[in-house]
Amino acid sequence: LADALKNELLEQPVLHVDETPVPMLKPGNNKTHQAYIWAYASTSFNKLNAVYYDFSPGRSGRYARDVLGQWQGHLVCDDYSGYKQCFKQGITEIACMAHARRKFVELAETGKSQIAYQAIELISQLYAIEKEVKTLEDQQRWQIRQTRAKPIADKLQQWLQANRQKVPHGSVTAKAIDYMLNRWVALTRYLENGSLPIDNNRVENQMRPWALGRKNWLFAGSERSGKRAAAIMTLVQSAKLNGHDPYAYLKDVLTRLPTQKNSQIHELTPLHWAPQ
Repeated sequence: LADALKNELLEQPVLHVDETPVPMLKPGNNKTHQAYIWAYASTSFNKLNAVYYDFSPGRSGRYARDVLGQWQGHLVCDDYSGYKQCFKQGITEIACMAHARRKFVELAETGKSQIAYQAIELISQLYAIEKEVKTLEDQQRWQIRQTRAKPIADKLQQWLQANRQKVPHGSVTAKAIDYMLNRWVALTRYLENGSLPIDNNRVENQMRPWALGRKNWLFAGSERSGKRAAAIMTLVQSAKLNGHDPYAYLKDVLTRLPTQKNSQIHELTPLHWAPQ
């Protein structure tokens, strides 16, 4: 079922991805080491609502490439180096504006930069426009971004370039500015396509159950159990995204699954499920 959902998700032209550590028990010595959960999600602009989780024993970028396979599309992600190889294989990078903004917020909150608020204000204007256009069709969203958001983004870029000359090399403010300037094309690519999101917040929200899990069940007992947990969580969270009660969904599906034809397995995913 999880694989069928993943296959349908990989038919979408835009995906979010994120990863988070999960302790896994090492066989034999009762100690844990750091494994990872990867989440792949559709965007909020997509009619398909789904998230797929993959469990891996490490954080190497090859785990993401194994899941994505031959998929070619726009990938919304943070600046983790593990994704870089994907961009050499035809996948288009969409950077996360929330990550860039967060660096300036940290500077402002700690009082380490007097100019951070200026960047935050300009980025906030971009987000205000996104709040207005989130329910519109892609074409309308693109038009408004072009007429209203692009001039703000151009102003922000000019501000970054001008202030980069004024701050000392190696300072925390310089690092925050460099982060944005070095990723500027990927950060503003959303302006050119109405189906692209401004940030990666959607998939980060889908990581919350795993953060809660680290406090409750503490660790995965093995790689196999981690993969089982990922499959179950894929179905539970995707059921929630589609407005289903997870218990009712799983109870019905587990009853029907033994006699369901393999060619019709997609009918039992949260994307298409209807109770008997």
